[in-house]
Amino acid sequence: MSFSSFLANLIIPLNLCVTLLVVAVVLLMLGRRRIAAALIGLSVAWGLFWSLPASSLWAGGRLEQLYPYTAAADLPAAQAIVVLGGNTAGGRLNWFQPYDRETALTRTESAAMLFKAERAPLILLSGAALEGSQSEAEFMANTLRKEGIPSDALLLEKNSFNTYENALYSARILKERDISRVLLVTSALHMPRAMAVFSRQDLTPIAAPSAPQIVVPDDPDFSFWLPDERTFFASRSIIKEYVGLLVYWLRGWV
Repeated sequence: MSFSSFLANLIIPLNLCVTLLVVAVVLLMLGRRRIAAALIGLSVAWGLFWSLPASSLWAGGRLEQLYPYTAAADLPAAQAIVVLGGNTAGGRLNWFQPYDRETALTRTESAAMLFKAERAPLILLSGAALEGSQSEAEFMANTLRKEGIPSDALLLEKNSFNTYENALYSARILKERDISRVLLVTSALHMPRAMAVFSRQDLTPIAAPSAPQIVVPDDPDFSFWLPDERTFFASRSIIKEYVGLLVYWLRGWV
């Protein structure tokens, strides 16, 4: 496990809350009551903060708004479309509502829309096999073929396990074809980190994010300040992006 993954897993709400509580119990047994009480309070505060929709809208919404969503037909033309693996089966409409396949829009669907709008003649799919033998790139390619995208328009990068490698290995394939101007497809939340990394590879990426998901739902019962279980567990994605940006900056990758 990489340092960034370890750090992100440690500070996700549930993991950090449990870790702080375990340490607090040990300190109580050692008679360090004040420190134990402080850790218990920190655990509760951390969990409460990330269970509030208002927190996700503030922290996650800031990232999503850095590269606003633009419809495929309104984006400029490029030499290729680059699609990053990760959550390729997701794309739920709204962060605060249950997943609904009828309204979900995946990254591959976004790429297909760009291709059919004649924004670029090629699609490069980037992602290694996270489980099993089929890479994310191959999975996305199969999905795009079912949507009518010809095989000769698809390029596969099957070795990358993170965003930095997505950019590094994709750039090698693109430069072999003298391609530098690309439409970059990923989630709105992930786009700031992806754009920063691809820009460092002497490419000219154009953000083509999926529609933002961390938005106020059209629900009269929605509350900004009522703790919510779905928000609590989903918040790990926001934390992952902030930790990723920090670690990538420290490593000189962005």
